[in-house]
Amino acid sequence: MILEAAMLQVKPDRTGKFEHDFREASDYICQISGYLGHELQKCLEDEHKYLLLVRWETLEDHTEGFRGSPQYLEWKRLLHDYYEPFPIVEHFTRIYP
Repeated sequence: MILEAAMLQVKPDRTGKFEHDFREASDYICQISGYLGHELQKCLEDEHKYLLLVRWETLEDHTEGFRGSPQYLEWKRLLHDYYEPFPIVEHFTRIYP
């Protein structure tokens, strides 16, 4: 399993709309082969900061499958305008336990 992690910094005064649109965008990501689940966490210290975690079977399920899909275009249309700066996406694999 691969864990995708992205720290999302949402533009001021847009968090409510972002959270609404994120729910809609979630319908698209879960349609992708190799998708295992995702969650969005909101920072307690900074109301504009979110942590997105997505679980994939393989790295390619995200980098090629999702990013090369029509569903990604909808995800992008719904969400990419909210971020400032644009997030860095990193991938992790479990070491322990």
